[in-house]
Amino acid sequence: MATVLSVSGSPSAISRTTRLLRHVDGWLAARGHHVIPFEARHLPAHALLSGDFDHPEIAAAVELFARADGVVIGTPVYKAAYSGLLKALLDVLPQYALAGKAVLPLATGGSPAHVLAVDYALRPVLSSMGAGHVTQGWFVLDRHVTAGEDGTTVVERETEALLAPVVDGFAVALERLAAPALAG
Repeated sequence: MATVLSVSGSPSAISRTTRLLRHVDGWLAARGHHVIPFEARHLPAHALLSGDFDHPEIAAAVELFARADGVVIGTPVYKAAYSGLLKALLDVLPQYALAGKAVLPLATGGSPAHVLAVDYALRPVLSSMGAGHVTQGWFVLDRHVTAGEDGTTVVERETEALLAPVVDGFAVALERLAAPALAG
């Protein structure tokens, strides 16, 4: 199946955004996709902020995007926009790094007031980077993603039910984008 790069744009080591992404990764892997988890916070800050395109870790990140058939982009919402860390990462990627790829935008935040950040802040930049298909995105309240006593991720039941068709839509878009390549 497809190779999916699952990108967390959260600067936090205990990120609910990252927890949500890894939960979604499990769904995609269960559908047979090869998922590569990636956390932008592990990139060297100086290389990222100075746009050091030749830095080995930045070059490796660019290569991961190039190899992926699809990308899941997750971000916490701060002040009605995606994270500055995600912005810095997107800025060091080539202009059309998402060309021909299916992209699923996901966001987490503390208030439903930020729900529009997916469509009004994140979607335009993903489209400008040439995404083949930006699927329906989704916003999840922080309080609906927690850690269970055993350390596993727990997603509130209603949120899980609403998120499932969004992830399924992304998986279908991946399969549609891969179909012409398989036919050729």
